[in-house]
Amino acid sequence: MALEERVPETIHPRDEYARRGARRRSESARCRRLHHRIGNARLALFLSAAALAWLAFGPRAVSPWTLLLPAFAFGFLVLWHGRVLRNLERFQRAAAFYERGLARIEERWGDQGEPGDRYDDDSHPYARDLDLFGRKSLFQLLSGARTLGGERTLAAWLKTPAPLEEILSRQAAVRELRAGVDLREDLALFGADTGAAVHPDLLVAWARAGRRLAPGPARILAPVLAILTAVSLGIWGIRGEALWFFLMLLSELVLVYRLRRSVGPVIMEAEKACRDLALLARLLGRLEREEFHSRRLRRLRAAMDRRGAPPSKIIARLDRLVVLVDSRRNQLFAPFAFILLWDIQLAYFIEDWRRRFGPSIPGWLDAVSELEALSSLAGYAYEHPGDPFPELCDRAPCFEAENLGHPLLGASRCVPNDIRLGAETRVLLVSGSNMSGKSTLLRTVGVNAVLALAGGPVRARRLCISPMALGASIRIHDSLEEGTSRFYAEITRLKQLVLLAEGPVPLLFLLDELLGGTNSHDRRIGAEAIVRGLVGRGAVGLVTTHDLALARIAENMPPRALNVHFEDRIVNGRITFDYRLKPGVIRKSNALELMRSVGLEV
Repeated sequence: MALEERVPETIHPRDEYARRGARRRSESARCRRLHHRIGNARLALFLSAAALAWLAFGPRAVSPWTLLLPAFAFGFLVLWHGRVLRNLERFQRAAAFYERGLARIEERWGDQGEPGDRYDDDSHPYARDLDLFGRKSLFQLLSGARTLGGERTLAAWLKTPAPLEEILSRQAAVRELRAGVDLREDLALFGADTGAAVHPDLLVAWARAGRRLAPGPARILAPVLAILTAVSLGIWGIRGEALWFFLMLLSELVLVYRLRRSVGPVIMEAEKACRDLALLARLLGRLEREEFHSRRLRRLRAAMDRRGAPPSKIIARLDRLVVLVDSRRNQLFAPFAFILLWDIQLAYFIEDWRRRFGPSIPGWLDAVSELEALSSLAGYAYEHPGDPFPELCDRAPCFEAENLGHPLLGASRCVPNDIRLGAETRVLLVSGSNMSGKSTLLRTVGVNAVLALAGGPVRARRLCISPMALGASIRIHDSLEEGTSRFYAEITRLKQLVLLAEGPVPLLFLLDELLGGTNSHDRRIGAEAIVRGLVGRGAVGLVTTHDLALARIAENMPPRALNVHFEDRIVNGRITFDYRLKPGVIRKSNALELMRSVGLEV
C-alpha cells in the first residue's frame, strides 16, 4: 500500500475500485488474523512469564534474570501488535473508501458523504434552486475534502462562477489529478474518523494573535534560574547545604507567579492548535511527495515551501515542543519540571515558533484547501470517464450543449437534450404539462453550468460555454417567519437577477413558472417585461410555463426568443412522458387527466 500504483486509462473506474477494494479487504483480513495470533501469543507469553516468576521467587528453581527474555519478547509483541492494529484500521478505511467510490459510480451515494448543509444560503441566486447543498446534492457527490477549508473552497467554487483564465487553470490541474487514485485514497484516510477536522478559523486566529510572552529579562532569567537551582540542588545533595537551593526555589516561585497569566494560555492554546496542525502536517507531508506538472499545481506546491523547509517538518518542531510540555504531567518528572521552569522555557520556544512560522499557516491552509477542492473535482472526473470538460469560448454569451443530462440523475433515468443559446437565440420558452420535465431541464442546464464554471467536467456529449453569471428562480417559497408571500419572494429574486444581468459578464437565467403567483393578465405583461429587460441587458436563459399565454412572448421577440416544449401521451389510461425537447408550443394539457388519475371527480 506504500507503493503508488499507476492506473491504466483503459481500466474502467468501476473495475479499478473493485480490484483495489478487494485487495484492501484481503490485507485487512490478513491483519485481523495476525491480530488474533499476536493476542494469543501475548497471552501465552504472559502465562509463561508468570510461571517463570513463580519458579524464580518461589522455589527459586530458576534465576530471576530469566524473566528478562519474556519481558523483552512481550515488549516486542506489544509494539508489533500496535503496528498491526494501525494497519488493520487503515486497510478497513481504505476498503470503505473504495466502496463509497463504487456507490457513487453505481448511483447508490445518496446516504453517504458530507451534504454541506452549512453552505446553503436562501439569499444565493441559485444554490438552493439547483440542489448544490443538502442530501443528494452536487456538493455531496463531489466533496472528498478532509478539512473545513477544503469544503469551503469547493463550496465557494460552486457558488461563484470563475473567469475564463481561472477555469482553464483549474481544468489543467483537474486533468493532472484525475488519475491520482493513490493520492485521493491517502487524503481520504487522514482524519477519517473526525470528518473535516482542521478548523482554519481557529488556526489562523491563533497564528495571528499578538505575543503573550514578549522578549525581555524573564526570557534570560528563566534558564539562568533553572541552572542555578539545579546546581544548588546538587550542592545540597553533596554538601548538605540547603539554603541556596531554597533561595533559588523562592526566586523561581516569584518568576512563575509573575508570568502565570501568560504562560498558561500560551501552552493551552498551542496544545489546541497542535491537534489541528497534526492533521494539516500529515496532509502537507503527503502532498510534499507529489511531483506536479501543471502550472497551478506547481504554484501551490511552491507556496508550501516558502520557508525553505517542508511545512510538515516545520510543524513537527512545534509538535515536539508540545510533547515536551506534556511530559510535565508525568508524576516522576513533575518535580524536576518545576525546578527547570519547564513550562516557562517551553512557552517562550512556542511563542518563537508562532512568531516565525505563524504567518505561513494561512498560506498552508489555503494551499491544502485548494488542492482538496481540485482533488474533489478530479475524483468526479475519474469516476465519470464519459463526462468531458467543456469548451471555453470568449464570444459571450454562449451556451451550446449536445446530449445534456443531469449529473445527479442515474443513467437509466436521465434523458439528454440539446440546448443552444447565444447571440441570436437568447431565450427558450419551454411549455409543457405538469411533470413533463420542464423544471428538471432548468436544473440540468444550471448544474452543468455550475460544474463547467467551477472547472469540472459536465454531463454532455459536448458543451461550449462562455464565462457567465448564474441566477435561478425555481425553488421559491413563502416565509411565515419573514412574513413574505411566494409572489413577493419571487419578484425579490427577479430583482436580484436583474442586478446580476447588469454585471460585467452575461447572465444565464433559469425561470420556472414565471410569476405564477398572480393573475393571468398581470402575469403575461409582467413576464414579457422581465424577459425583455433581461435580454436587453445581454442575458440568456430559459423560462418554463404551462400557461400557453406566455408562449406569445416568443412570438413578440423573434428571433431572440424561441418556443420549445415537452409533451405527454395517454397510453392505456396512463400518462407517459418521453422528456424530449421539441420545437414549438405545447398544444394540450394533462392537468385534468392527472386529477382523474388520483381519484378526483372532474
